[in-house]
Amino acid sequence: MPLIVMCGYPCSGKTRRAEELKVYFEQNTERKVHIVGDGALGFEKNSVYADSQKEKNVRAALKAEVERKVNKDDIVILDSLNYIKGYRYELFCLIKHAQTPHCLVYCLTSDEQSSSWNTSRDAAEQYTQDIFDALVLRYEAPDSRNRWDSPLFTILKDDTLSFEAISDVLFKRKAPPPNQSTQSQPLSSTNFLYELDKITQDVLMAIFNAQKTSVPGDLISVPGATEKIELTRSINMAELRKLRRQFISYTKMHPTENTGQISNMFVQYLNKSLH
Repeated sequence: MPLIVMCGYPCSGKTRRAEELKVYFEQNTERKVHIVGDGALGFEKNSVYADSQKEKNVRAALKAEVERKVNKDDIVILDSLNYIKGYRYELFCLIKHAQTPHCLVYCLTSDEQSSSWNTSRDAAEQYTQDIFDALVLRYEAPDSRNRWDSPLFTILKDDTLSFEAISDVLFKRKAPPPNQSTQSQPLSSTNFLYELDKITQDVLMAIFNAQKTSVPGDLISVPGATEKIELTRSINMAELRKLRRQFISYTKMHPTENTGQISNMFVQYLNKSLH
């Protein structure tokens, strides 16, 4: 039966949400609920995510376990990062072949919030900061326009899961309602926050990658922007993340109706702040 794919940054609340879904479906249906996740495999995550081949093997093991669990009666929840869109497409092909519905639950947090939650964990359960930063930079956020990322339920840290809507999508084949958000301003909706988070993160990723081959004086192109970053010096990730936090805070207070301008606005902000 249905597959629920959890998705989000490291330490974004995916496991807590997966457990909430498990409790809901066990209490409100007669179906068994299986959570397939990183914890069940017993691997050391810092070691795995530092080695691309080990990470590939873990993803394959999780997919194989999902394939074994999916049947006509049970509900399967995949509790992992699921941060690669190509991997989510593979899962979509799997459920399509099994002829069962699925949905994504996207735990949307800022990288600062997730990093704070990470450092509050027991030392043995933490991601190292280098691994955490690398996973955030590599993260490919889901997009409901992609059929493998739809139906998509985006949930903020203080939101309540839309249990009935998720159940309807999985069992009644109804289209999901608009994403829920606790924000009151229309422009501070889940979708606006999602676009702001994703676009600014994409810009940081572009700068991070470009600095590997660029020298001071180069102009860096970033996704969705007509203007370019003027690289006058090497910029470390801590400084970039601080500037991103400041930009996001300002933009939340002065939201724009045209999300297509966010990239240019962020580039202008960075150029002004870095000079």
